[in-house]
Amino acid sequence: MSILLIRHGETPSNAARIVQHPDAPLSPRGEAQAERLADHLASQTVGRILSSDLRRAVQTAERLRAATGAPLDWEPLLQERNFGEIRGTAYSELPDIFAADYEPPGGETWAAFHDRVDAAWLRVLELAETVDSRLVVVTHGLVCHSLLTRHLTHESGDSPGLQFDNASVTEVAATAPWRVTRLNCTEHLTRPGSPGEDGADTPQRSVV
Repeated sequence: MSILLIRHGETPSNAARIVQHPDAPLSPRGEAQAERLADHLASQTVGRILSSDLRRAVQTAERLRAATGAPLDWEPLLQERNFGEIRGTAYSELPDIFAADYEPPGGETWAAFHDRVDAAWLRVLELAETVDSRLVVVTHGLVCHSLLTRHLTHESGDSPGLQFDNASVTEVAATAPWRVTRLNCTEHLTRPGSPGEDGADTPQRSVV
């Protein structure tokens, strides 16, 4: 039994380093990443999938459902942090939006975001109790980071600078103290024939 935390596949906004809108779709590269991830999970036992209802997560999760046959539920609490009026703006045109004191106009404060992710984690644990194999959770980079630093036990300290890669897998033992056994794993994306396997077309990493 384990919980697999998965960040959605790449979007055009990720590649361009733009704070993205809720309806941002996967890019062609992101679609290929999601397919590669789906192929990887198809050989494993997945009992259920819980996903953010933002478009990029939905597109990723639906591929996983098709490959595994697992039932899929939507959970708005797993959405990315709401950056309000700055969505659609390039990171280069903004101050440090990840600073502890930054409050996006019309968006969520860090406190409100973490409170929501705390509630999402309770939902994940509630669902995990009903699954006798792997529970897959498809979500977003900052959600993964909030869970890692606030709820999970791992050997990498508080990992303040860790960014979760698109279509990465973080595996968590499904019993307290919620120990991370794989962190930000992308091995399934670097096998022969996978998108960007040689790193030549790998874009700059983007958190949101």
